[in-house]
Amino acid sequence: MPQLPPYDRDQLLELLRREALEFGDFILASGKKASFYLDCRNVTLDSRGANLVAAGMLERLRQNESNWPDAVGGMAIGADPITAAVITRAGLDGNAIKGFIVRKEAKGHGTGRAVEGPVSPGMNCVILEDVVTSGGSSLRAIEQVRAFGMRVDGVLAIVDREAGGTEAFREAGIPFDALFRLSEILPD
Repeated sequence: MPQLPPYDRDQLLELLRREALEFGDFILASGKKASFYLDCRNVTLDSRGANLVAAGMLERLRQNESNWPDAVGGMAIGADPITAAVITRAGLDGNAIKGFIVRKEAKGHGTGRAVEGPVSPGMNCVILEDVVTSGGSSLRAIEQVRAFGMRVDGVLAIVDREAGGTEAFREAGIPFDALFRLSEILPD
């Protein structure tokens, strides 16, 4: 099996600045107005970017190997490519981990589940996110995952926008980590 390249934080930072950062007038998912937007899908839906994100997230997850999650996932659609990259890279590294998707609304047909994937109640998980602003999207995902019966051990994001998410998770008693803070990405 070919050796996977190690996590290169500087290379991912450069990709985020070049491919994800846009300037203009934007309304964020949180409803806040912003003069810039981070579209991490431009990185997570690129093979090189997805590999770098997965390597970085797995490095962070390995820092607490005694609490390795059974599964990772998050709110559709932003977390979907991150989840796919992380479980794929983990498998190539020889680490078992499942993925899941949290629907914004449960389906009205089939199983009617809000949490989809090869997961079951009792599993422990980490919620993945592209960009955390207020933390609202992840907190909704946590609510759905807990209602499904899984234990949430934390939230891991690519970018902390430094706009209240860290505090919201702290108040909710949820550990939070991010590969980058917004202040590291914005040009001086």
